[in-house]
Amino acid sequence: MSSGSRREDILGRVRARLGRDAANAAAGRAAVEATLAAQAQGPRPAVDTQDSALARRFVEKSLAQSSSVDSVATLAAAPAAVARYLAGQNLPPQAVVWPSLAGLDWAGAGMTIEARGAVDADLVGITGCFCAVAETGTLMLCGAPDAPATVSLLPETHIAIVPASRIVPGMEEAFALARAELGRLPRAVNFISGPSRTGDIEQTIVLGAHGPYRVHLVVVTAEE
Repeated sequence: MSSGSRREDILGRVRARLGRDAANAAAGRAAVEATLAAQAQGPRPAVDTQDSALARRFVEKSLAQSSSVDSVATLAAAPAAVARYLAGQNLPPQAVVWPSLAGLDWAGAGMTIEARGAVDADLVGITGCFCAVAETGTLMLCGAPDAPATVSLLPETHIAIVPASRIVPGMEEAFALARAELGRLPRAVNFISGPSRTGDIEQTIVLGAHGPYRVHLVVVTAEE
């Protein structure tokens, strides 16, 4: 049985136990959405919601999470910024990128890219993000055919291009944005707060335990 068939089998049994069918599905969905909309938020730290303040806080929190950060004025300038970062890390100018970013002028920046999902041999993965959370310095990545999740998870170095216009105050706004723009969450939603890490061995923090040990963010400050 395929993964899609298993999923439908499981959801079908859940629907049957809940008494859901084609006749009452719309009413059930409306009831769920009303419950979500009425959910009261718990206490939250104060966050300045002006665009410039959100960007500053996101950078501050990202640095605290051991990410490195650069900024460019336009999306077109991102490939050159990525190339500079790789040169500074003595890494070859080669990477796998989200297909959605393949149209940027990577060759003009002296880089060789492949637009596909990552495999274990890929050293550098370049992604965008669905949005970014200022409160914690976190990226929200939503899987899609042109945004495969493996690009941020398998390579040793993850570089993310972050439009400043997609920085939101907190997780609550991130999920609200996903519901508004996507309608339903995709099968893969990943939250990334700096490099992978663990403190399991002698309580010593080790980066890259089960994912990238470098995370570099290129913040795009203006829309094109």
